[in-house]
Amino acid sequence: MPKFYITTAIDYSNGDPHLGHALEKIGADCIARYRRLAGDAVHFLMGMDEHSQSVIQAAAAAGVTPQAWVDRMASSFADYWRRLQCSNDDWIRTTEPRHARAVTALLERIRARHPDDLFEAEYAGLYCTGCEEFKTGAQIVDGHCIEHPTLTLIPTKERNHFFRLSGYRDAVLERIRSGVLAVEPEIRRNEVVRLLEAGLQDISISRQRQPWGIPFPGDPQQTVYVWFDALINYLSATGFPDAGYDRLWPADLHVIGKGITRFHCIIWPAMLLAAELPPPRAVWAHGYVQWSGAKMSKTAGTAVSLGEAIDHYGADALRYFLLREVGFANDGDFTWERFDARYTADLANTLGNLVKRSLDMIHSYRAGTVPKGERGAGPLGPPGPPGPLDDAARVCSAAYQKAMDACRLEEGAVQWMELAGRANRYIQETAPWELKKAGKDAELDTVLASLARTVARLAVLAHPFVPTTSETIWGLFGPPAPLAQVRLAHLSDLDVGGRAVAKPPILFPKPRLAPA
Repeated sequence: MPKFYITTAIDYSNGDPHLGHALEKIGADCIARYRRLAGDAVHFLMGMDEHSQSVIQAAAAAGVTPQAWVDRMASSFADYWRRLQCSNDDWIRTTEPRHARAVTALLERIRARHPDDLFEAEYAGLYCTGCEEFKTGAQIVDGHCIEHPTLTLIPTKERNHFFRLSGYRDAVLERIRSGVLAVEPEIRRNEVVRLLEAGLQDISISRQRQPWGIPFPGDPQQTVYVWFDALINYLSATGFPDAGYDRLWPADLHVIGKGITRFHCIIWPAMLLAAELPPPRAVWAHGYVQWSGAKMSKTAGTAVSLGEAIDHYGADALRYFLLREVGFANDGDFTWERFDARYTADLANTLGNLVKRSLDMIHSYRAGTVPKGERGAGPLGPPGPPGPLDDAARVCSAAYQKAMDACRLEEGAVQWMELAGRANRYIQETAPWELKKAGKDAELDTVLASLARTVARLAVLAHPFVPTTSETIWGLFGPPAPLAQVRLAHLSDLDVGGRAVAKPPILFPKPRLAPA
């Protein structure tokens, strides 16, 4: 069973999560759940970035210590991700001892293997507390950071420890160009390649007299720069530097926002190469959730809260909307009108309607037991001659797997929803009520069995997107194995003939009016 180590960016602890955070966590969870369906041994990491100047400021404004503040924030974020059904296996915080130990160990490893890569020098520049980064001229527009235009850049001059990033330009560029380090989607890869081709500058990796942070090894007057510290969380969570960390490392996929590709696709691989450790295998950089064309962020404020969006139709509906409508590659707008339309058309009228109609007819015409039809008895086959819905399921499943393997989550959602739509059309084409009226029992059995198989298959394919709903649908068949044990390889032989089914609920109730 191949391992698949997937991570999200760890979140700043300076304010509540918003829809932009949610898109990333839901997308990574969707990929993790899909990989489990594919049979991989998944390890899914999420967590919190807690050593930053913005944390000190937020804590001071709230009248609490930085530790009390980050404890509060970690609890808030973790609660939101539980509400959104994120299935992470680990939750790391950069204030944990295991992380501090790994940061120290990585710096000492670089110093031991490539001592010239760490040096001291004076640094002067404009610092953005939103990015926790010194900004270059290309990153400043009208005197403000392009990512945080509402914040004032702070002139900073101090003597720091530096990392010789410039020495790793060619090695990182070669890995990205060759695909050894896959940066996706293509538009982000091209951006990173252009940055590398333009050349790299050495970077400051410490801060003077900032008590909130990890002490720089050998220099207690300085703390490790927050971004250098934060990136190492992916390695900390493997148990590094203890033996066995390579059971998970290298990471198979880092899921991040497009605004932090420089850190993850250039600085992080260079740090690892300097330590003579393998870089991650892939980085996926998603776009932003926007409101009226503007990025949602904590510093700029948001037009809709994450809690409000979850409460509107529930976690599954928000998961589906963000991945299907906003997407996982480019920027996309959130509006209540689009949310309502997608909920009604896809979840209520297509998937929900199919499940309700199909299983209600099995109750009305066959006393709640799925006919064996032409496929034989038993929950997993043996298969018989395929019908039109079996052919549609085969085509949609193949396209679904191709899209999901490439992290094209929007396309994956399209494929399983297309199968649900095809099954609804099949009901209209076959008119089971007419078959019942005409006494065509064998034909009716074939139709009902085919619909039941399709509903069960949809429960599997939809699971990465709408996990609670898919568990509900799967549970209606009373199957012997939980959905977590079903794999994509089982779909072609999947059969629920002879199973007693429960009365289906209304999965997606009538839409409520959007907030004013």
